[in-house]
Amino acid sequence: QLQASGGGLVQAGGSLRLSCVVSGGIDSVKPMAWFRQAPGKEREFVGVIRYYQSSTYYADSVKGRFTVSRDSAKNTRNLQMTNLKPEDTAVYFCAARLRGLALSALRTSDQYPYWGQGTLVTVSS
Repeated sequence: QLQASGGGLVQAGGSLRLSCVVSGGIDSVKPMAWFRQAPGKEREFVGVIRYYQSSTYYADSVKGRFTVSRDSAKNTRNLQMTNLKPEDTAVYFCAARLRGLALSALRTSDQYPYWGQGTLVTVSS
């Protein structure tokens, strides 16, 4: 129901765009978030786009480098990543829910019942 793609190997300073396609009965996604998990670390919030007004919020570590957007025609949410750093290396997951969330809860992974399978991003130095 959530299919993430677009990961790969890139050199530091490079760019990648991840996509998450929504399908199978959960088309009425409200917020969709991106999380990542590096080897040996806990999953962490990256960014989120809300349904109304497409407002976005980001982790401080990616602010100014990553952009979350929505392509309504394709029922897809994208994560554009620029100026990538080796510390961005992780498996990236998209996550969604069908109901809205308070601003304070948007960064909490257990608020999202639907998850994509993850896509690996590796940034070499």
